[in-house]
Amino acid sequence: MPARIRSIETRVPDTVISQESVRDIFRSQPGTSRLAQRLIGAAFDASAIDTRHTVIAELADPGAATGRCDDDDGPPTFYSRESGLILNPGTGVRNDVYTREAPPLLIGAARDALDSSGFDPSDVTHVVTVSCTGFFAPGPDYRLVRALGLGVDTQRYHLGFMGCYGAFPALRSAAQFCAADPDAVVLVVCVELCTLHIRSSDDPDAIVASSVFADGAAAAIITAREDGGAGPSLELDHFSTTITSDGEADMAWTISDHGFEMVLSSYVPQIIGRSIEAALAPVLGTVDGAVADPSGSIERWAIHPGGRSILDRVQSTLRLDDSQLAPSREVLRSVGNMSSGTVLFILRSILHDEGSAADRTGDAERVCAMAFGPGLTVESAMMTRRS
Repeated sequence: MPARIRSIETRVPDTVISQESVRDIFRSQPGTSRLAQRLIGAAFDASAIDTRHTVIAELADPGAATGRCDDDDGPPTFYSRESGLILNPGTGVRNDVYTREAPPLLIGAARDALDSSGFDPSDVTHVVTVSCTGFFAPGPDYRLVRALGLGVDTQRYHLGFMGCYGAFPALRSAAQFCAADPDAVVLVVCVELCTLHIRSSDDPDAIVASSVFADGAAAAIITAREDGGAGPSLELDHFSTTITSDGEADMAWTISDHGFEMVLSSYVPQIIGRSIEAALAPVLGTVDGAVADPSGSIERWAIHPGGRSILDRVQSTLRLDDSQLAPSREVLRSVGNMSSGTVLFILRSILHDEGSAADRTGDAERVCAMAFGPGLTVESAMMTRRS
């Protein structure tokens, strides 16, 4: 039996921020030039995001529910409500918050995924964790073994600093583990706290990053075993990775003294538009030397929403209809771009789409998933959804 995703579950922090309120906070910072104010307004207003989640409770809308990062008895860390200033803590302070706030999210998502899969903690043979927004050791993989009561001999792997495409190497590794061991049950967990690295800046790349990134965690159970719970699944058919001929300087992720700095240039959608068909050829195949018709041959799409303009460019280049991009756009609208875990949020929506015509007929559906990251790297996967 092929390796299949048997369950996907997600978690987000309690604090919800509206796009309008965060836009106004960034636009009102002292020293922000008029040009930067216009760029901030344009980036936030055109993002197609309504709300995002963050572990920084100081950013919460007045009167809204907050997460655990707020400390009423101490000085503010990231944002001062009294002065209206975005603060600039050092990388160590930001990473301390990551160390405290990431484990509850990743453990919660993992526990939910395990519960809904029908497997017990004793069944898990491998753990693969993914994150690019913080570091600690013993790391997230270790925390999962302890918190979930997994076997101390569970094989553990951590994929770090890959950016938005990180879930794909994790899923590929899970499929390879299952191919090598038919009894393997692999837990994959992505956790990202992107908002820990916000900063006030006139730099267009920093402005774009502040307008789209959010916090969240997603977990999946992958196995080739036939036992466990019933329900729809996603067979992992084929993976492909490629590096575009240009774009190395247009998407990058570096560490500074005051957080991690994202480079996300306005040229990224154009680069993706030029490269996406060639990147998809290994998973879609070709007809007479051209990439097989993606809009007609694939029912479901899970495109990582790096931003609205990226989704627009993918849709126009591949000639997809609105319904095929609906899951990606809805995730972007409601929770933003959570880096590596975002594509799992989309796949969860596809996996649990109870209104699917295929569920009524029992037909299988082809699913194509893609994400883009530093390099510029394009990761893609073909899957089969079975009801």
